[in-house]
Amino acid sequence: MRIPDATVRAVSGLTSRWARTVSGPTVFSAAGVWPLLAFLATAAQGTLRRDLLDAVGLPSGEPAAAARQLMAAMDELRGVDTALGLWTHRDLPLRAEWVAGLAAGTHGVLTGDLRADRAALDAWAAERTDGLIRRMPAALTDDTELVLAGALALRTRWLRPFHEHPLMPETGPWRGRELLGLYRRSTLLDRVGVADTPEGTVTELKVLGDQGTDVHLLLGEERMTPAQVLCAGLDVLAGGHQVLPGTRLPYGSPGPGLEVVREHSATPDPPTLDVTTVAYDLTAEHDLLAAHRVFGLTAALHDPGAGQFPGISAHSPGIGAARQSAVAAFGALGFRAAVVTAITAVATGVPLLRHPTTEVRATFDRPFGFLALHRTSRLVLAAGWVTDPQPFREGYPDIHL
Repeated sequence: MRIPDATVRAVSGLTSRWARTVSGPTVFSAAGVWPLLAFLATAAQGTLRRDLLDAVGLPSGEPAAAARQLMAAMDELRGVDTALGLWTHRDLPLRAEWVAGLAAGTHGVLTGDLRADRAALDAWAAERTDGLIRRMPAALTDDTELVLAGALALRTRWLRPFHEHPLMPETGPWRGRELLGLYRRSTLLDRVGVADTPEGTVTELKVLGDQGTDVHLLLGEERMTPAQVLCAGLDVLAGGHQVLPGTRLPYGSPGPGLEVVREHSATPDPPTLDVTTVAYDLTAEHDLLAAHRVFGLTAALHDPGAGQFPGISAHSPGIGAARQSAVAAFGALGFRAAVVTAITAVATGVPLLRHPTTEVRATFDRPFGFLALHRTSRLVLAAGWVTDPQPFREGYPDIHL
């Protein structure tokens, strides 16, 4: 099933707006939260509905249908698994038409026994992410009437694996640290390129996976912020900036982390691309209400007593919490990531808890960004910023794929 271009652009837009809030190490997935916002938009009214539609980038049309289509299409991608879950209190009357818009078999019951309900939701999160995320990110309370959750997990093996070796950067934030370095050499110079953007120059390295999912590493100028680098990378994916490929790079230092040198060899060897980077393992927790404008939830915060979702129930519950847990690991053999996003609703009038809170040498030996995307549709499945790579240890096991 093909993912519509309009949906890819909408998810990319949400990814870009989220990326603008990044200031430190993180991993996140707009593709993991987008369907939930679309389902909520179908049931919302007034300002909240308009804001949610703006957040998902679908000012008109049927957002629930687009969400169903996206989840079904992602679930058909090799190496990608998705799931949707809805749990409601047995005393909450639901609109049958809204529930019917969700996938079959997604509706469960909250018994009111917090310990048992938490255990059931945690088990769902662990099962749907192959154990990568073991807890539902949004906690239950006595007032929780509804939980809407989505899970996304992806794994891919590199078409050309890396070799592990100790790496000790001589400059930059990682100077003097012995890191788990990854190295490989190929003749595919077009895997690397340089983009000149309004915010600065960015080097992009494509690491191709065997399941149709690739990871793009992004190294910006040292003065650039994480948000600027990630947004520049997203703009490159969208065709907003021209990329000068490795086959056309001039000698010297044409981009961050790049050297193009003329070497002498005893044999007529073809040009090569030498890549040095680091292994990393990231976890992150996100309070979506802390960035409510990004996700179209401002009205849910500012007017919690109003009936927010009459399309879900005549009781029209209000947003209680919205959180995402995310993990990502990059190693010599491949990449894996998982996210669970949960949005809870409480009885109208219950106060909300707010939490503001030639030879081309490409070397990624200081903080950099990454985008994991489906190669054909260009759908970004996960994104993040790396500041604390794995240390080197003899016999260090690669990530389990």
